[in-house]
Amino acid sequence: MRPRTTLAAAIGALALLVAVPGSASAAEGEFTYIYTDIAGKPQVGGVVNPGDRVCVTIPEAAGEYVPPAHTPRNHTTASALVFTGPDCDGEQYSLRPGGSASERLKLRSVVFFQRS
Repeated sequence: MRPRTTLAAAIGALALLVAVPGSASAAEGEFTYIYTDIAGKPQVGGVVNPGDRVCVTIPEAAGEYVPPAHTPRNHTTASALVFTGPDCDGEQYSLRPGGSASERLKLRSVVFFQRS
């Protein structure tokens, strides 16, 4: 192969790599919730800059013998879909960016997604 042809092929491949869109961007900001610690006291937990369409099980509320988290506050740039069960299972509720809910909303997992 000639050096010019090789160079042209390399430049063409580089142009294709630059033109291919990347994966969906992650949300920016913080999602907070309240959970009960081992001493029975309320604590604030959170997820910072969560990934897009990645299920996050709330570590402090994952077990079936611990109380679920509650009072979610979505201070991210993405919508949040909260679930009553771990691994994004169970009943689901949506929180828009900047949205919040009372302590009546119990959750064990959440997934974030950017709206197009």
